[in-house]
Amino acid sequence: METQNEIERTSSAAPAKRRRVLLKLSGEVFGGGKLGVDPDTVRSVAKQIAATVGQVEVAIVVGGGNFFRGAELSASGMDRSRADYMGMLGTVMNCLALQDFLEQAGVDTRVQSAITMGQVAEAYIPRRAIRHMEKGRVVIFGAGAGLPYFSTDTVAAQRALEVHADVVLAAKDGVDGVYTADPKKDPTTEKLDTLTYDDAQRRNIRVMDQTAFSLCRDNKLAMVVFGMEGEGNVTRAILGERIGTYASA
Repeated sequence: METQNEIERTSSAAPAKRRRVLLKLSGEVFGGGKLGVDPDTVRSVAKQIAATVGQVEVAIVVGGGNFFRGAELSASGMDRSRADYMGMLGTVMNCLALQDFLEQAGVDTRVQSAITMGQVAEAYIPRRAIRHMEKGRVVIFGAGAGLPYFSTDTVAAQRALEVHADVVLAAKDGVDGVYTADPKKDPTTEKLDTLTYDDAQRRNIRVMDQTAFSLCRDNKLAMVVFGMEGEGNVTRAILGERIGTYASA
């Protein structure tokens, strides 16, 4: 029979720390290869994320390429800063779409925006985001960094570091990991199951954009690059199954 002291020690023991991940979803994922939001695609992604709630703490950074790409608009003659802000607003539209489908799946969510828009999203506050995740909510980050000239790859690495995520999960369309060359152009290319950041740099393998890559390397933040195609791949990646390519310092 347990003594009173043993009962008190057991009840006061800290709960086991859950895995915390930062999932990066490109805008193309939301569009299903088309302009705008494809409801069936977003619903499928939301269900896969919902299947992990309670087991893993999840934050998400979304892109806006299915609406606007600042760099492409800039190349067409638009002011780069203004074009990037348009892209940031596109990411918020994707955040709201994902939030809706997650909540239809029974998941409590919060959208945090780097650009103030109080009627649809909270302001981005790292400590508040962490608290939401500790309570089992999925946090979706929108509006990039709130500044022009920053890619959502860079924002994903930055947000992961700020909320103390264990890993960045980079979901890709059309490729299931990191290869030694473009698999669409070179049939002899080899898929890499593991990769160090130093080796990627030495072999000029682009895992993410260079700023994001440097942030992950310098802060020893691990990254998993995996393909969206395949039943349940998002769920498997979030739960920590070995899928795609594992990159680390």
